Amino acid sequence: MNTPPSKIICVGRNYADHARELGNEIPDRPVLFIKPPSSLVALEAGISWNTAWGSCHYECELSLRIDRPLQGETDAQKALQAVGAVTLGLDLTLRDLQDQLKKKGQPWERAKAFDGACMLADWIDVSEVKAWDQLRFNFQVNDEIRQQGDTSLLIFNIADLLVDINQVFSLQPGDVIMTGTPAGVAALTFGDQLTMTLHGQTQDFVWKTFVK
Repeated sequence: MNTPPSKIICVGRNYADHARELGNEIPDRPVLFIKPPSSLVALEAGISWNTAWGSCHYECELSLRIDRPLQGETDAQKALQAVGAVTLGLDLTLRDLQDQLKKKGQPWERAKAFDGACMLADWIDVSEVKAWDQLRFNFQVNDEIRQQGDTSLLIFNIADLLVDINQVFSLQPGDVIMTGTPAGVAALTFGDQLTMTLHGQTQDFVWKTFVK
């Protein structure tokens, strides 16, 4: 399925350890924000940003592709059936700029939704998911593991996320949901070689990109 997304819905602070590392409170309901389709960049294009905006942090996340429309769905199992594929993605964040915006009480879009702020690996059929609470992944920078994700540690599990999101946003085929990042986020530097690994049901899926 190659339908482009109408939106990319991101979930903030969905791992308690990540919320703590940034000094944020653990939320009592999902923290949602949106990246536009214009934020997408291909893996082979590499990562770049305007350094005048300060540092750019990586945030590796399990990402879901919606293949069937959902609107106002409250049944968790029906919501899960709308997911057709999974992958890993990078929610790139201009952290210095985000901190400035937070202090002013302003929205985060400049720091989260800029052109090139979202990178998605190849989609993997949902049949690779044995159980939604048993998906694991890791993220490496220059062959050093920096992040390890495990959906059993999510504050809001995948099914609950889909239901909660769908009460706010209708979901169309092609839409993407980024489910949150584990601890270990940090600034990227020029020349970094990045590796994302998703542990599927039958095999590991590995993708590489770089900071140019």
